[in-house]
Amino acid sequence: MSTNFMGTVTTIWPLVLMGLLFYFMLYRPQKKQQKQRSDMLNALKEGSKVVTVGGIIGEITKIHDDKITLKVAENVEMQFLKSAVGHLKETAAKK
Repeated sequence: MSTNFMGTVTTIWPLVLMGLLFYFMLYRPQKKQQKQRSDMLNALKEGSKVVTVGGIIGEITKIHDDKITLKVAENVEMQFLKSAVGHLKETAAKK
């Protein structure tokens, strides 16, 4: 092997290593988290109890294409975008 080729390899390997670290430490976990959130939003159904990103707790009464209607109190319903759902609230049966 020539000295010029070895010099090029020696110069490039840190960049390749940084690219691999970026992929395994940042990109892959973020894609996994995005998929879990997408699966959770697609699994929403009427009767599910959810917590919005703003902290409002309610029960889904209607689901539209990109909106949901939450019952937050007796005779009080609010509409939210599906993307405003932070997470599903655990029911007593799941605990």
